[in-house]
Amino acid sequence: MKKGMLIAAIAVAVACGTTCFAQDLSSNPAYKVGTDWLADPVANPDAEAATEDDMKPYEESLQTNTGDTLKFKMIPIKGGEFTMGSKSGEKDEAPTFKATVEPFWMEEHEVTWQEYSLFALLYLANAHKSGAVKPENERSEIADALAAPTAPYSIGVISYDKSNKEGYPASGMTRYAAQMYCKWLTATTGRYYRLPTEIEWEYACRCGTDSAYSFGDDDSEIDDYAWYLGNSPDGYSKVMTKKPNQWGLYDMHGNVCEWVMDQYDKKAYKDFADGKIDTPFVTPKKPLSVYGMFNEISRGGSCAHESKDCRSAKRIVSDKSWKEHDPQFPQSIWWMTEAPYVGFRVIRPLNPPTADDAKLFEPDPAVWAKYKELNPR
Repeated sequence: MKKGMLIAAIAVAVACGTTCFAQDLSSNPAYKVGTDWLADPVANPDAEAATEDDMKPYEESLQTNTGDTLKFKMIPIKGGEFTMGSKSGEKDEAPTFKATVEPFWMEEHEVTWQEYSLFALLYLANAHKSGAVKPENERSEIADALAAPTAPYSIGVISYDKSNKEGYPASGMTRYAAQMYCKWLTATTGRYYRLPTEIEWEYACRCGTDSAYSFGDDDSEIDDYAWYLGNSPDGYSKVMTKKPNQWGLYDMHGNVCEWVMDQYDKKAYKDFADGKIDTPFVTPKKPLSVYGMFNEISRGGSCAHESKDCRSAKRIVSDKSWKEHDPQFPQSIWWMTEAPYVGFRVIRPLNPPTADDAKLFEPDPAVWAKYKELNPR
């Protein structure tokens, strides 16, 4: 081939790489706001509540790829005021400040692989597509079409080889992926689910206490409540195998860290105390990018952390080391290859947000669209 023709061929190939594979993704449910799906929720009388006094524990049910029903429990957390932070902890836990929390339900335990894989590994969508399982209702079409993670390189590495065992917490996902799961859960059930804010998480962890841990200041009892570095030589453990806190929430200390909505800012508590933050959580200073999903907060410590890092006030911040061996460019927006100790649990506010407020809590679809453009599969 002549040099001129070769250059032309390369130019065409480059153009096709950027344009021929372009997709119009704007019709994907990722571009919808979760509040659009709250009409006619899947029937669940125990989940209905008009006021805080009406709130009670309930079980949410999910259809599985085997045609069975998977259930998890939501615990009502009444609203109130508490003191956020710690005077004796690390610098970014101070100054302490008074925070008011609206009522919500919180999942009894960390989201398990059985729950998460229905969405994140496309187990349910593929079962519907193949005809192995018949969709339960018309919501399935929306949920199955929602933007979902690409497959991780090795589930075993991410999850300590426990992803196929019942009752172990899902792990290794980015906060973005956890947010998308919440959106999928909202579409599936017709009830509004999201990640907790840092304030909501600490309020639920403390359950009325002002001590270092929900069970007191002394960590001598931590083996009763948490899986942490000192008792977890084989990684994380089944959920609900330690004692719950006083409000019935398991593994708030240890096992896997739990994503919250906040972007890390070491001066955030002072800004909250001074009234300079008018959103329910610390939002990113600039739009999220496919090139950087770090400086985000997780809570509770994990099986890979010392007991002091499992305190109620401790803030654990993601950084580039969490994706150190991800060879892709750009790196995955879905998985943290070096953070098998990070997971999440969901909450459901008593009062769903407005459509505008919901956008604060939901994953930016533009990030997914850009990632699809740069890393088509």
